[in-house]
Amino acid sequence: MQKKLLISTLMAGALSVMSTTIPQQAAAQETNVKLTIVNPAGLYDPAPNGYSHAIVANGGSRIAYIAGQGGEDRTGALSPKFADQVRQAYTNLRTALEAVGAKPDQVTKITTYVVNYDQSMLKVMGENVTKTFKDALPAQTLVPVPRLALDGMLFEVDAVAVLD
Repeated sequence: MQKKLLISTLMAGALSVMSTTIPQQAAAQETNVKLTIVNPAGLYDPAPNGYSHAIVANGGSRIAYIAGQGGEDRTGALSPKFADQVRQAYTNLRTALEAVGAKPDQVTKITTYVVNYDQSMLKVMGENVTKTFKDALPAQTLVPVPRLALDGMLFEVDAVAVLD
């Protein structure tokens, strides 16, 4: 029996490389990282839930590990609303990616942590994942947890990105 695979290939665009001494200045360079999204026909379609089953990265020589980003704003304030925290966490993730010279289409894996998870939260999370990653949906694991690092923190996302 032959298995069918849905495979799409993405080429990452221009890459900003940040200076460690002056993070505000960036230099652009081309990247040779090629990500292949694999969603086997034998598994359900994960796209509506905002992720891909597997990502194969070729050509990268560096990997960035982005620590868990929560819903705190620049001042450290945390909204009590789940949707606000998810939106802010993905804003924070995009900021961290930019700081290491990565674009969302170079992210291969994210892990999300959700306090008191129930399936109704998937819609909010899916909308933010799709807004951030568009068609380059990374592999994703969702981990329900009883609490996170800060009182009132409801959501956190970390990431792995392949850099050239």
